[in-house]
Amino acid sequence: MQFHHRPPFNRGYTVLTPRAGATADMLMEFGVITLNAGDVHESRTETDERVWLLSRGSALVSWDGNQREISRPNLFDYSPWCLSVPAKTVVKITAGKEGAELYYTATDNPKNFTSRLYTPEECRSEFRGEGTMRETSTRVVRTVFDDTNRSESNLVIGEVIGMPGKWSSYPNHHHPQPEIYHYRFLPENGFGLTAIGDTPYILKDRDTVCIREGQVHPQVTAPGYAMWYLWVIRHIDGAHYGSATNTPVFVDEHKWVMGPEDKIWQPKR
Repeated sequence: MQFHHRPPFNRGYTVLTPRAGATADMLMEFGVITLNAGDVHESRTETDERVWLLSRGSALVSWDGNQREISRPNLFDYSPWCLSVPAKTVVKITAGKEGAELYYTATDNPKNFTSRLYTPEECRSEFRGEGTMRETSTRVVRTVFDDTNRSESNLVIGEVIGMPGKWSSYPNHHHPQPEIYHYRFLPENGFGLTAIGDTPYILKDRDTVCIREGQVHPQVTAPGYAMWYLWVIRHIDGAHYGSATNTPVFVDEHKWVMGPEDKIWQPKR
């Protein structure tokens, strides 16, 4: 299964990409946790590292004898809180008075590393693409962690906000590591478009896309709307994403758009 859309999520945990069946090759479980005020979510596994990223609301998060109150009014204007823990660590999340919604990712990892709660200040917004392609691919990128600040993890996680009418994940590129995109729109009736390999898809609120080895995945946001998407990459043996020898591969025929802007056609007036 390449792509699927889900209706508004039910209370509790909803698995969006299971680590079995048609999505087993993604090597990671991905889902959403929806909590009403006072609801409690608890987690412990013997073999998996796990990550929770807060998308909205507030919660008291407890782990390794630590606890912290976290909150996020919305995912477009505010950077995330994100908890990363190794296997066997017990995590307890109690939703605040507004309730809470969190995205959850798990994958196997035998390493014993220190748990870490990433703050919004550590996930600052970067206006990537600014000053190139006549601003047609300027987007907001928030990288929560990668090999530079979480080398012991088997995951890379971050967010992108596609601006109205503009492209992201562009120029067309690919990589061998599996990647999951999950989308939200502002307003919620917004839409965007992507092409995974040679197959086009219309994107709507709460859609999830699985990107496999070698598939290009450019995105574009409809004018008038903002498109947020969470991206999670699973490192593979011998090829950590983002390392010196494992950066995204841009498709040769489209590389030129990153060059001088005067080569890009404009209408005469």
